[in-house]
Amino acid sequence: MAKGLTRRGFLKIAAGAGAATGLSPTVRRVALEPFVRPPEEELPGRATWFASTCRQCPAGCGIIVRVINGRPRKIEGNPAHPLNRGKLCARGQAGLQAVYNPDRLKNAVRQSGGRGSRVFQPIQWEEALVELTTAIQGLQDPRRLALLAGMPPDHLHAIWTRFLQALGAPPPLIFDLHTAMEGRAESAALAERWFGEVNLPIYDLANADVIFSFGANFLETWMSPVAQSVDYGQMRQGRLGGRGFLVQFESRLSATAASADEWIPVEPGTEGLVALALGRLIVEENLGRVGRHREHAHLYRNINVSDAVEASGIPAEEMMRLARIFADAERQVAIPGGHLAGHTNGPQAMDAVMALNVVMRRLGREGGLFLPQPVPAKRFAKPVLPSRFAQVERLIERMQAGEVEVLLIHGTNPVYELPAWVGFQEALAQVPLVISFSPFVDETAVQADLVLPDHTYLEGWGYQLVTPGADRPVISGQQPVMEPLYDTRATGDVFLALAARLGGDAAQALPWPDEVSFLEESSAQLHDNSVSAYDARTPAGFWSRWRQFGGWWSKRAIRREPEVVRSSRTAIHVPLPLYRGAVEQYPFHLVPYPSITLSDGRGANQPWLQETPDPMTTARWNTWIELNPETARDLGVDDNDLVKVISPFGKLQAAVVVYPGIRPDTVAIPTGQGHQDYGRFAAGRGAKVIDLLGPAAAGEAGRFAFGATRVRIEKVGAVRPLARLEDLDGEGRENIR
Repeated sequence: MAKGLTRRGFLKIAAGAGAATGLSPTVRRVALEPFVRPPEEELPGRATWFASTCRQCPAGCGIIVRVINGRPRKIEGNPAHPLNRGKLCARGQAGLQAVYNPDRLKNAVRQSGGRGSRVFQPIQWEEALVELTTAIQGLQDPRRLALLAGMPPDHLHAIWTRFLQALGAPPPLIFDLHTAMEGRAESAALAERWFGEVNLPIYDLANADVIFSFGANFLETWMSPVAQSVDYGQMRQGRLGGRGFLVQFESRLSATAASADEWIPVEPGTEGLVALALGRLIVEENLGRVGRHREHAHLYRNINVSDAVEASGIPAEEMMRLARIFADAERQVAIPGGHLAGHTNGPQAMDAVMALNVVMRRLGREGGLFLPQPVPAKRFAKPVLPSRFAQVERLIERMQAGEVEVLLIHGTNPVYELPAWVGFQEALAQVPLVISFSPFVDETAVQADLVLPDHTYLEGWGYQLVTPGADRPVISGQQPVMEPLYDTRATGDVFLALAARLGGDAAQALPWPDEVSFLEESSAQLHDNSVSAYDARTPAGFWSRWRQFGGWWSKRAIRREPEVVRSSRTAIHVPLPLYRGAVEQYPFHLVPYPSITLSDGRGANQPWLQETPDPMTTARWNTWIELNPETARDLGVDDNDLVKVISPFGKLQAAVVVYPGIRPDTVAIPTGQGHQDYGRFAAGRGAKVIDLLGPAAAGEAGRFAFGATRVRIEKVGAVRPLARLEDLDGEGRENIR
């Protein structure tokens, strides 16, 4: 090395020589993301955290999002939020893939080749608004306008309600498969029957000593699983050195049942009979610490415990032991889960479970049951709750009869989510104009004329009145953490612009120029509220704090005791469940259950969720059939063998998972797969279990009886390995399509 030449200098010269001779390595291009107009609060390369609300399910968990250079990088739970208290599930963590999904629509489109053609042509937003305005103005009867949505943010529901009411159109109809399978509408109806209020009860899991859960998979997808998991952890830590006790009644061993002290594998549809028998034993034997049960004896008139023993398969001695466990606890609570709602005896079964809380005087007590405390502002008075399934059927009848001329669809995918027997796709063909607001081309968007894509939730504004809530009133605030990636538009802004164009009553009902103005005015109703967790001198300052905290909530717990309004003379009667499919031809109960990651199918276009293994079977990327080892042996099948599952209404084919955690007379299949559209990560994978379902049995019309179908199994004679967690070499992925 030459005198005076340093090692660093030598390397620089050598690198230059290499470049001159073409021997240097290929230069790696690094794409930077400079701000054209940098936000004042951000510095290049420095992370900024924004508080918002998760919209991967209806729970309304608070989130904080780490943003660098204007792009969200990580989602975490908001530690200040009283619902999820800093925790977040896998679906919430995967929310980034909704934003960056390569199959997102980048602008408004028209299906130029006709419905079902999948030939889309970009259109200007102005043109789309003109067409929509003209269609509504051309309606001779405003009742021929209909809006069908999944569980929306409350602010959007408020805008829709004002808009439709001003026009004289029917109110928005709310339905999606997730809320249907968790029994959200039936839970609200349960509270109305018992307490005279359409709302969702809050079960105080954290302070309970004993929990009896009847079909509620509260650690997975039911209601608010993150908050309930946190409460369950507190319950397990116990009080005064004790440890909470959980008993799960269900036919399939879910992750919740696997976490329980005892799993009671009851026959599907008999959970309510078990609850009724437990209540009868408690009252008849005068069990527990609350004194005599004479005032509740009328609830169990003419109840024969032996009928429940025969139907459920639980021996009488076991039934008495369980009754003593529940009654002898100091703080017990019984939870009627979503699976009960899927049977023809669902309302009566849920009544029988609620009666256990009433008999043990658990209303308004720690470790018992409460009702949500209303938010002290008119704008937030009522939470959004799903419509009854009978209303969905009525809409389809109107569509088939040509009584709907314009149908608007937001946040739901009814062509995929509704079973084939409903005939939604056929009815859709009778509607002259169908408009979808989906950010993705899903099965329903394929049958639409126009698709006006909404922002993803990390790009949009909103708020949600959390229900079932925490131990206090909570409003989760949603704000954009980034500029919209594409030429999408907030659906709320579309309706505000539409109202301004229509003029008259619609313009008067929606005078705000945009969503932000509506939200800011809404938040001002809580300014200077005495129970607020924070304060500000002015409404503008309060709006700033609202965004900083991620919403509004009370600074202290406010629990409200329910008051029983149910007739004191009415006895509870739980009939045996009715099924479609004769037992001689269809010997197995079908139990469709919501996937812990894909939910009702909304998560199927997010590969992180497809890759996440099911916690009980370790399977992923596909549909599988869970069979008891005894059943599999009788059928002559093993893991990965292909079988056909046939109901009176449809059939599907999938691979077997031999699963000891299921009754021999039961077949379980997760929902979420079987998409024909919805992007490259979802389309063509697995099978759609919902198409196996039939209508409720005679006399039970208007019910979404997802648990009331029988099936049979036929061996195919072929093998298709599933992708499983333990297959580290990726075996099975070649079979996911």
